[in-house]
Amino acid sequence: MKYERETLEEWDDAHVWHPFTPHSVYRQEKPLMIESADGHELIDVDGSRFLDGVGSLWCNILGHRREELDRAVSEQLSRVAHATFLGNASVPGVVLAKRLSDLAPAPLSRVFYSDSGSTAVEVAIKMALQYWSQHKPGEKSKRTRFLSFGEAYHGDTIGSVSVGGMDLFHARFGPVLFEAERCQSPYSWRDKSKGDDKLWLELASRDLESVLERCGDQIAAIVLEPGMQGAAGMLTQPPGYVKRVRELADRAGTLLILDEVAMGMGRSGSMFASEAEGVVPDMLCLAKGLTGGYLPLAATLATEQIFEAFLGPPEEGRTFFHGHTYTGNALGCAAAIATLDIFERESLVDGLPGRVEAMRARLERLRNLPHVADIRQYGLSAGIELLKDVDSGEPFDSSERIGVAVCLAARDKGVFLRPLGDVIVLMPPLTLSDLELDKLIDSVAYGIETTLQVNK
Repeated sequence: MKYERETLEEWDDAHVWHPFTPHSVYRQEKPLMIESADGHELIDVDGSRFLDGVGSLWCNILGHRREELDRAVSEQLSRVAHATFLGNASVPGVVLAKRLSDLAPAPLSRVFYSDSGSTAVEVAIKMALQYWSQHKPGEKSKRTRFLSFGEAYHGDTIGSVSVGGMDLFHARFGPVLFEAERCQSPYSWRDKSKGDDKLWLELASRDLESVLERCGDQIAAIVLEPGMQGAAGMLTQPPGYVKRVRELADRAGTLLILDEVAMGMGRSGSMFASEAEGVVPDMLCLAKGLTGGYLPLAATLATEQIFEAFLGPPEEGRTFFHGHTYTGNALGCAAAIATLDIFERESLVDGLPGRVEAMRARLERLRNLPHVADIRQYGLSAGIELLKDVDSGEPFDSSERIGVAVCLAARDKGVFLRPLGDVIVLMPPLTLSDLELDKLIDSVAYGIETTLQVNK
């Protein structure tokens, strides 16, 4: 049935509560009403087309309406849409687990499914805590705390919020959170290093080391977004930092959980962000692009050593009592298998470094625009930070919503973007062409110039 825009907007305003959306200004900021999509474009109810510059919140990594993904989901639907994975198995879930285990660095060989990035991290947190409580029978473990980072974002469930570090999102939920040990964001040391990456790495590492010296024997796991803290404003880390965190975790005898929900599945320029520095975590969290952005599915990969700590007669209670109704959903797993097939058939990972460099070259066009304070890139993702006064570091007043205004202006050039405050976020599909990259960057330049009345 075809609905008129006015009717849909009326129902939207009357009944829908949108996530991360201030409804007092929602309608003023001209939300799209998407009806369909094609390739890398979204199509609204009026037929207007917009290049999807944020991959529909960072998950649509191969474009929309990929024939292979459409077909995989349709064929699976003709067999079974869902069957419980609790004490049971289904074909796509088993096949996908094998494929992910083969792709991931050894010894990550066990796959636990859930529904979202938040739950993938929640699973890892609970696994780590239970692992330490029972990996040595009869011995009570002191490792009951978690170490995370300032400005971290790991999702919206209670455990993932507890290891988060963004006050804007998390502070008001303090009464129901558990307390975590925390380092500063590794990005926070960048200015102090004055462009010296080695010094940046040393300062950030020293901060982590000091926390571990104080309470490392109580830490069940370190939880890190490798390469870039996305939701914090696309904050990068010094080269070598992930490797250094692995070394310090080993020295402290604790586990390392890498949250690759945003930066995994090719986004970093490698299949997994951890591969860039040759790091193998004890647990690896995936979601978003895992199904090509088609369906909600997440996976927490763990080592065999961790899995074995949960084995024993049922009466011993060593079982991992955690699960989701749609764990291992057949449709989601079928979409994920088809996504991995595309990576393999098109040698997509081999071409990613070229795509990363193509974005890097085009981002340089923006660097000298007034109000552009910083351009941060990691893989095929970037954040363009806007300030009222670059020299003094003075931000725009939040009430001006400059980031939103820039993204709205970019729509005039046929590009859809969603900012993080006054950071313009670029997280396009991995398969974007050079012409589409040009259009993406040109739209950002136009948005900045138009909004801030910049003289060319």
